[in-house]
Amino acid sequence: MSSQSSPRRSVYARLCDRATRLLAMRDHSEQELRRKLAAPFMAKAPQDEVEPITAEDVENVIRWCYEHNWLDDANFADRYISSRARKGYGPQRIRQELQQKGLSREHCDAAFRDCDIDWTQITRDIAVRKFGEPLPRQYPEKVKVQRFLLYRGFLMEDIQEIYRNFAD
Repeated sequence: MSSQSSPRRSVYARLCDRATRLLAMRDHSEQELRRKLAAPFMAKAPQDEVEPITAEDVENVIRWCYEHNWLDDANFADRYISSRARKGYGPQRIRQELQQKGLSREHCDAAFRDCDIDWTQITRDIAVRKFGEPLPRQYPEKVKVQRFLLYRGFLMEDIQEIYRNFAD
């Protein structure tokens, strides 16, 4: 009987398993997945027994994910925008987060064009949830509302719009 109870799985097979687990938990952009796959395995074996991960292995796994339609930056952007908008974040902040996740400006622009989100309504809902109805009209309190909404990533034109629609 040999000293090893079972042969080590190939790096490619382990990367495929890791990609499957990561994509089962949540969607990832291609760049996010590449970064996570390229990170060294947390192996139970000593470090000298772990095979190094090559760029070719990562590229093959990315290609495998695309073949199975598990990875799609356009769909990722659409779902990410919807998710973050539901959590109360504005288009500026969401766009910045998408670019940090490795999406190109073109993917971001296309995703925002295709989304049917009423940013003015979300801006108003978030402001009312935080500051109450009716929204403050006095300058110092109004500035607090604006600052909060800008921090959340809403556009100034949407913030100003919620104040234009006051019924006097």
